[in-house]
Amino acid sequence: MNSHSAAESQIHGESSILNKFQDYLGEFVYGGIDGSVTTFAVVAGSAGAGLESSIVIILGFANLIADGFAMSVGSFLSTKSEKQKYQKHKSVEYWEVDNLPEKEKEEIREIYAAKGFSGELLEQVVDTITADKDRWVDVMMKEELEMAEETKSPLAMGGVTFLSFALFGMVPLLIYVIDYLNPVSNNLFFISSILTALCFIAIGFLKSAVTNTSRFRSIWETLVLGGAAATLSYYVGDFLEKLLA
Repeated sequence: MNSHSAAESQIHGESSILNKFQDYLGEFVYGGIDGSVTTFAVVAGSAGAGLESSIVIILGFANLIADGFAMSVGSFLSTKSEKQKYQKHKSVEYWEVDNLPEKEKEEIREIYAAKGFSGELLEQVVDTITADKDRWVDVMMKEELEMAEETKSPLAMGGVTFLSFALFGMVPLLIYVIDYLNPVSNNLFFISSILTALCFIAIGFLKSAVTNTSRFRSIWETLVLGGAAATLSYYVGDFLEKLLA
């Protein structure tokens, strides 16, 4: 293989990886939002209750693993269910095409008549579509049932969700782990808040790419919602600590 072909192969491989990442970007972003918000809420509640760093680490990692796993399982099962649902309806359409061809052909005719086709052109469209069974069924799935096939892997969906949840969820706990190994500061919650705010900004930036909305708006929404959850948790922890003291 010459250098030119090797370069093209490398570029193609990198492009394929990038496309794959973009396919799962939504799951990566929403997993990150849940991971950072819920873990920071645990940290904030613990700080409000005045709990020791070791307790914060225990509660934080328990949440990180349990909630992250639960979310990844939910994502896996949801994606698998969508794929199974699609295949079930597709099997029904194949049966109908095999056993009720005239009825299904008439449905194709009605679909394209509603799109503005008529006369000889309409009949040509119907004949072209129904000449190939696979194409016929694909059109019925899309036009009649309005269903699109889920192409993402259920296992990959679950894995990306858990990875993102754990990665971003670690941020609020990072300073507590560092301090536990080698004491660095007495303002752990303040430092955790700053790190988490930066994490929210990064997630908000990525979220804007998924939702095609303003970067500023996405970042602001993520900061406000994450901050609101943390504030609520902090004062609940503070109230319960005083109530039970």
